Amino acid sequence: MAKELLKRPALPPSPGSILGGRVAQAEMRAANMGLLLRHLRGHGGRSRAQLASETGLSKATTSSLIADLAARGLVREGELVRGGSVGRPGQTVTLDGANVTGIGLELSVDYAALTAVTLAGTVVRESVVPLDVAHLALDVVFDRAAAYLTRAVDSLQEAGAHVVGITVAPPGIIDYDTGTLRFAPNLGWRGVPLVAELSERLGPEAPPIRLENDAKLAAVAEFDRVAPQGIRDLLYLSGEVGIGAGIVADGRLVRGYSGFSGEVGHLPLDPTLTPCNCGRRGCWETIVGLAAFLRLAADPGDSMHDPKRALEDRLLTLADRALAGDERTLGALATVTERLALGLGILVDVLNPKMIVLGGYYAFFGEFILPPVQAALAERRLDEGSAIVLATSELGLISTARGGALLALEDVFTDPTVVAGGD
Repeated sequence: MAKELLKRPALPPSPGSILGGRVAQAEMRAANMGLLLRHLRGHGGRSRAQLASETGLSKATTSSLIADLAARGLVREGELVRGGSVGRPGQTVTLDGANVTGIGLELSVDYAALTAVTLAGTVVRESVVPLDVAHLALDVVFDRAAAYLTRAVDSLQEAGAHVVGITVAPPGIIDYDTGTLRFAPNLGWRGVPLVAELSERLGPEAPPIRLENDAKLAAVAEFDRVAPQGIRDLLYLSGEVGIGAGIVADGRLVRGYSGFSGEVGHLPLDPTLTPCNCGRRGCWETIVGLAAFLRLAADPGDSMHDPKRALEDRLLTLADRALAGDERTLGALATVTERLALGLGILVDVLNPKMIVLGGYYAFFGEFILPPVQAALAERRLDEGSAIVLATSELGLISTARGGALLALEDVFTDPTVVAGGD
């Protein structure tokens, strides 16, 4: 997980000291404020009395904390609520934070995507731009990413928003402690200090920056969307040049002890043992990834291979070809779908998800991919009572950036004092 935004003193005061007691009280107050925010996020508007009853806080404490949260613009009180008892009706307290935003930036192989989301879940910025990350010099990528972020931060701040954090998502393995991208095989990057490079370019007044893997963040965004349906166990599969998985188990994102979980694209499922960018042979992503699909679907000179053309535009063109009955496109989809079902069958046996969401390029071809994959999974199902919900992402290429913005906002739900109160 990312480092805490609030730095603690290297040598904290002893618990018995006056200062130590004040620090402990401040931390407890911040923790209780976070408890109230998370409760409102999970359960919707509540009166102060309901909040006190449901969280176990006293009514006096709850009232004090709500006043503090309101002063920070994180909650608001609205319509009156009568609980059926004698006395003055209470007001509904709901999440606000309309001017508190988090930003997510995905750096994929051939595009960059940015999303800004408010504390209440409103998307206020969203865009995808072509960017040949895999072939540009590192400094050029850093400069363009920093410029992209600077424009977003400046426009949000000019609109009166407080940007609490930025999450950057490369397609690789993260060192969370140092903010370094350890290895991104499809970019050819190793040991890249992304946080340090971007922080230097954005300057000391910039919001805090953290890193997270692209597929894991997409899983965060998809889970946020389907959790109200009662889904607690979800597998998100990215459909990029590389294939990664984001795993949510019992409502929690799974990272693994070193952050390596979800690198399913390197399962040895290619019988031809094609060399992979990771250095191995026969990886699953060499036969079901975006590059494999484009090779099957279009000749080398076709504009479908042009990284300067927006990926979404290329995929929509191929979707139109499929709908028009183009045999080459349909053949490519059939081949990829058969190979996709093979790997998903293994993942279902290992992870037992309730829901699988197919993202990236798969999301553009749901009507061609979902029925045969669903049939293949049903044929292999061991437990007749464990039918899987299979869907394509409704967020498309923006899912990772959306998840990054949501992760940036988690600091506010943990410690609302990161947002300054009113004068």
